[in-house]
Amino acid sequence: MVSTTPSKQSITLPQSDLAQELNAGSTGNSIRHESSLGQADGGFQAWLLLISAFLVEILIWGYPGSYGVLLVAYLQDPKFSTQSHASTLLPLVGNLCTGIMYISALVIYPTMHWYPRIRRVYTWSGTAICSGSLILASFTDKVTLLVAFQGVLFAIGGSLVYAPVISYLSEWFVNKRGMANGIVFSGAGVGGAVFPLILPPLIARYGVQKTTRAYAICILICLIPTLPLMKARLPETRVHGPAPRSSNRQWLRKNNLWFFVAMNTIQSLGYFIPTTWLPTFASSLGLSTSQSSLALTLLSVANIIAGTTMGWLSDKFDIWILAIVSLVGTCLATFIVWGVLSFSLSGILAYGVVYGLTAGGWSSLWYGFVNPVAKDDPSLATTLFSFMLATRGIGNILTTPISTALQGRTQASELTTHHGIAKTGFDVAGGHYSAMISYAGACFAAATVVSIVGWAFDRRSRARIISRQIRD
Repeated sequence: MVSTTPSKQSITLPQSDLAQELNAGSTGNSIRHESSLGQADGGFQAWLLLISAFLVEILIWGYPGSYGVLLVAYLQDPKFSTQSHASTLLPLVGNLCTGIMYISALVIYPTMHWYPRIRRVYTWSGTAICSGSLILASFTDKVTLLVAFQGVLFAIGGSLVYAPVISYLSEWFVNKRGMANGIVFSGAGVGGAVFPLILPPLIARYGVQKTTRAYAICILICLIPTLPLMKARLPETRVHGPAPRSSNRQWLRKNNLWFFVAMNTIQSLGYFIPTTWLPTFASSLGLSTSQSSLALTLLSVANIIAGTTMGWLSDKFDIWILAIVSLVGTCLATFIVWGVLSFSLSGILAYGVVYGLTAGGWSSLWYGFVNPVAKDDPSLATTLFSFMLATRGIGNILTTPISTALQGRTQASELTTHHGIAKTGFDVAGGHYSAMISYAGACFAAATVVSIVGWAFDRRSRARIISRQIRD
């Protein structure tokens, strides 16, 4: 149930307004004001919002996450592939889209902090922009416009839809915020597992442009009935103009938060490399498109399991231990399962599963680190969440240039290989991917070191607090 203490309401109103709301007038008015709030961490409206947020995650993140399927179609269509710089611009669309959605959190989330009522405007306008951008992309024959519409404009619309959803989620889930976060984030895994299976036959029958147009209509059909169900739990109409819902800046001094920001940035620099290059790696082994797609599907399914499980665990266990286990597992999976064992189909499939299980739940840990700092302040929780998204975006955007540069170190003459010659994953394509695999594993190893140091600092800080309390 929702607490009736004033501290629970300070997250919504400036303290002076809150004092007037709770102290002025009769006690009955205060009670009625409290009872008007929906039940946090449960109740029909909370679960309805969670389901709506899950659907938004699938539609907004699952589609650009499956852009590789569309990329194959674009590259096979002479209308697009023969244009100048098509081989460079077309692969950029997917990462550019997700990267903008990550980075834009630093711009969009603060505006919701200062003007909470703008969230409703964002969701409706974002839905229109997402659908409109794909419709425009489906009618263009120019690669540059495709990048602008499908890579940039869709990302802007997606950011406007997604940010309010996360903000609402922070209000409706407090003690179970990690679990809710894990369920929502697993939606991207659902999209990543389903879209690669649905899109290819549609593209084969109707073409990539008509398929894109159909998805634009699908967004409208699915989201328009859903948007009215996404409501604020806290009374946002009480905030007028640039009055912040929380003016506490003590969180800037929380060392454990900045340790996690560093961990998240380093982990992100390696995280997107396997998901980006696994199909190309599989083709270098002579595997078919359906076999490489199976590896990505298994990875996405494992992401669903890991995201939901890790979110649930983050509400119950030490978040530092969970982070260390995730990073150590991801590091070992990259060096051993990908680098050593992935010289055949079975190795690739095994890596897809193991990597998804170890790395797929990382973003579900975000609220586990945010909650001790934000406590019951959903506005601050949303602000801190934007830092996690933005640092994630850094890794997303830098993945393509870094990994391409690492592969470029291998001479073209060394890339010729025959199926069955490679004895380890490092040897595939004459060692073409060895530097990239080592780099990804090194990122996870470095993040592990940071997490261990952060855990040690956190334990020492807690020990000091306990010692001070005993002396007092």
